[in-house]
Formats: sequence, C-alpha cells, structure tokens
Amino acid sequence: MGKILVAEDERDIQDIIAYNLQQAGYEVLLASRGDDALRMAKLQQPDLMLLDLMLPGLSGKEVCQAIRRDPNTSAMIVIMLTAKGEEVDRVVGFEVGADDYVTKPFSIRELLLRVQTILRRSASRGSGPHDAGFEFGSLRVDVAAHRAWVEGRAIELTALEFKLLVTLHERKNRVQRRETLLNDVWGITADVTTRTVDTHVKRLREKLGNAGCFVETVRGVGYRFSETPDLENASSDS
Repeated sequence: MGKILVAEDERDIQDIIAYNLQQAGYEVLLASRGDDALRMAKLQQPDLMLLDLMLPGLSGKEVCQAIRRDPNTSAMIVIMLTAKGEEVDRVVGFEVGADDYVTKPFSIRELLLRVQTILRRSASRGSGPHDAGFEFGSLRVDVAAHRAWVEGRAIELTALEFKLLVTLHERKNRVQRRETLLNDVWGITADVTTRTVDTHVKRLREKLGNAGCFVETVRGVGYRFSETPDLENASSDS
C-alpha cells in the first residue's frame, strides 16, 4: 500500500492515526519531534508524510521547507496537520510546499480518504493521454516517470509543481485563471487565497531556469503556457 511517516507530538492523535493507517494496510513510521521527522524522512524515504505544523525541535514549516530543498526528498508528498484553521495558516502550509492541508479536529475517515486519494493520484499520474511526456524547447517531461529535465539537467519537482506544469502545458496558449488552477491542480475551491498559485508558479519558474519563461503571466487574469518554445517570444511577464 505504501509507507507513511506520521509526525505528530500529541500521543493520542498519533496513536489513532497510526492504528487506522495500519488497519488500512499502510506501513507506518512515527516521529514526535520535527528534527526526528526530518531525519526519518531522509533515511526511510516514505511515500507520504502527515506533518503537524506545531512540533518541538523543528516546526512543521521548517521540516517541509527542508524536505523541499533536498533533491532526495523534494518530491515527497506532504499533508500538513494543524489545529489552526485561519486562511493565513492554510496559506503558510501551501506556500512552504505542502500538497494538502487538514485542520484539527478532523475525521479519521476523511483523513484516510485524503491519503488514499493523493497517493492514488500520484501513482496514476501517467495514466492519461499525455503519459509519454513531451518536449518543449529546452524542457523535456516524462509524465509516467514523474521526471523533468531542462537542457538535459534533471529538475526535482514536488507532486503539485509537476501537476501544475503538466496541466499548464496540456492547456497550452489558453489562459488559466488562478481559481481554475486551485480547483484542477490542488483540488480545492477558492476559499484559499489565490496567492498560493502565485507562490507555486514562482517556485516552478525558478526550478525550470531558462525554461521558466514558458509559464507566462497574464496580468489580472492568471497564467498560460507559451504557444512556442521560442525564447525570444516567450515571456514570464512576472
């Protein structure tokens, strides 16, 4: 089924989550501190991490940032857990690279469905008509393998960054509103600020280097993938 790291310092919550994940067939790793969670993530390479935002040692935010900076863990799926529910806290989770966000108190059934859905989506990422990938100027993408290269150099993308890139390319030269991307890439409605999209687009462009200009800004509307790989005509307009 998959290996899941539960980074949660409240023992009762940790036990309940672990028990239900194990009953569902997952291998479960446990950490009660942020520094331990980061170490285990690097050593054990879990498929998914359930990461509490408020942890001793290192905060969940710091752990997620460190995971995204490390090429060996940057593509790991992270679902943020927190007792905070205000929009600003959800935005923090997405902006540091979380793939999903669940607020406490939560239904265990809902949490399991979130885990199953995001793992299934990750496993079937290459099942569509574009599973063979594509080449666009200096950019090459293998959708089935979840890999991308710019000028032959491998680019490490998170699950969300990869899905954002593929979605924009599939809709090449069609403007995508931020609200549309939130729904189609994140699977959420616009109750989370669209600044989340801007942050991920910025991070995606940085990782793509000179191919980042293929993701163009349409001021006041959203984003589109360039019609042509001609670098002289493509513009990020950021």
